[in-house]
Amino acid sequence: MKTIYIVRHAKSSWDFPDLPDIDRPIVEKGINNTKKIVIEMNNRKVQIDLLISSHAKRAYETAKIIATGVNYPVEKIEVSKGIYRVNRDDIFNILFALNDTIDSVMIVGHNPTLTQFANLFLDKKIDILPTSGVISVSFKTNNWAEIVKAKPKTNFTLFPNMLTSHNQKA
Repeated sequence: MKTIYIVRHAKSSWDFPDLPDIDRPIVEKGINNTKKIVIEMNNRKVQIDLLISSHAKRAYETAKIIATGVNYPVEKIEVSKGIYRVNRDDIFNILFALNDTIDSVMIVGHNPTLTQFANLFLDKKIDILPTSGVISVSFKTNNWAEIVKAKPKTNFTLFPNMLTSHNQKA
């Protein structure tokens, strides 16, 4: 079984018009939403063998929050330029290159690519993967190169607007 966690970076700042897009930081709301998502991921006992993040500041900051929250070593986050301003085929290339001993991978990146990629596997398509949103999909195969042939199973879609402090388990 292979599992992918598709994660869009947390809400980021547009307050600095002279700042290059790649350097935009996440804002407090993005941090808080990501922490809510992490609580729910822990409730769902999410296990990550490999976390790959875009090299954009907002994606890497999001990846660090998630890694810390799910006990994945921050220093083992793999930073990739192959996730920033790419298309869904580039995401497939990253997955196909994974060692088959890895069973679960989290990719933290950007729209529109991640929405398009996720919709390839979802029964119920989404218009947009929101910031801090997570989609988990599993494939009944032992080889990453064969996920395109395997039937996808949506484990969950988890968006910040689905969560409130009242519906989270302790």
